[in-house]
Amino acid sequence: MPFVDHLGMTVDDLPAAIVQWDPVLTALGYTRTDAHASVAWDRDGATELILFPAREPGTGPHRHGTVGWQHLAFDIATRAEVDRLHAIAVAAGWSVVREPKLYPRFNERYYASFVEDDNGIRIEFAHNPPRTTPPRGTVAGTGV
Repeated sequence: MPFVDHLGMTVDDLPAAIVQWDPVLTALGYTRTDAHASVAWDRDGATELILFPAREPGTGPHRHGTVGWQHLAFDIATRAEVDRLHAIAVAAGWSVVREPKLYPRFNERYYASFVEDDNGIRIEFAHNPPRTTPPRGTVAGTGV
């Protein structure tokens, strides 16, 4: 069962948002469905991401750090794929928040990049593989 059924976000300019989101979500394996007043992407019938036009145009962009949206992190299989997706997003007009790099403050394996669209919506491409060896001071297989 997916963690989230769907995620709906409001954007100032739906056609412009589609130009930014479609290459990224397509590269992630999502399929696009256009509706009358929205557009949605889903992957294998699981979590769906939907963009809606703002009811009041000109009310954006969202400001990172204010109440509301923080960011959406996509779980990416490899560092090379993080780099590839980051390049696709930048080519589609996303602004670079943080270039792909290691984030040892999270853990020694965490590699990610952050980008933001014209609406201030921030996403992360994160490669965080599981630990391959038990942490120091523990006995393998026991958790202690």
